[in-house]
Amino acid sequence: MAISAQQVKQLREMTGAGMMDAKKALTETDGDMDAAIDWLRTKGLAKAAKKSGRTAAEGLVAVKVEGGTGVAVEVNSETDFVGKNAEFQEMVGKIADAAIGADDVEALKAADIGGKTVADTITDKIATIGENMSLRRMEKISGDTVVTYIHNAAAPGMGQIGVLVAMTGGDEAFGRQVAMHIAAANPQSLSEADLDPAVVEKERQVQIDIARESGKPEQVIEKMIVGRMKKFLAEVTLLGQQFVVNPDLTVEKAAEEAGATITGYVRLQVGEGIEKEAEDFAAEVAKAVQG
Repeated sequence: MAISAQQVKQLREMTGAGMMDAKKALTETDGDMDAAIDWLRTKGLAKAAKKSGRTAAEGLVAVKVEGGTGVAVEVNSETDFVGKNAEFQEMVGKIADAAIGADDVEALKAADIGGKTVADTITDKIATIGENMSLRRMEKISGDTVVTYIHNAAAPGMGQIGVLVAMTGGDEAFGRQVAMHIAAANPQSLSEADLDPAVVEKERQVQIDIARESGKPEQVIEKMIVGRMKKFLAEVTLLGQQFVVNPDLTVEKAAEEAGATITGYVRLQVGEGIEKEAEDFAAEVAKAVQG
């Protein structure tokens, strides 16, 4: 199949691979972006394996805790200017308040705030602010203690990254340290038991292919894979990660020393996973002039 220049550019940005290597990877995998990333990793040509971690959309994440229940909501806008708008911030805060009593994002859209549904409130705000907006995500968590953290705060309780940590024991100060760690390290799951088996198996296969490229005997490869998978699981699970506050400890060990058990967490980042077509500055100006 024909591989477009845009596909090659996207793969290069995601992996740091050279142009010809990116094109060959896409050709070998019939244009499948995820498979092409794995192909590059196998050949040792990918500098990074993040599939779509770029923040593309704007808006705010807001967090709220009430009686052992915490919620995080993401409300998107077209530009970061809207995220600084007091009207928008007030609306996002009210949506977060309503989320405490909602089971999921669809129920939240139908929830009442000020005599209107959340969905209608957003529609009205689109008309007054003049920019498209949407309620994208909502995550909920409960625990004996739920602690929040906002990174790059635009207003109290809302910003670019919102984290909730549920735990038993410990204190709020430790919970906040864990929340800050989650904001920075972005783990994929709480523990190995919570990690998607498909993710584990895919990584295992990639590591096997990488090891085989070295030409080492199968018995040596098996030992290599054990060590590499142990390292992978330590890097992607919260409890296995080195604690940013004290890298000599894992998060799990730090929790033990603090007398806490971390039972769950939520991390939302504005625009996470959304693809947005980039325009250069000259194109943006020309578009604005044309109206």
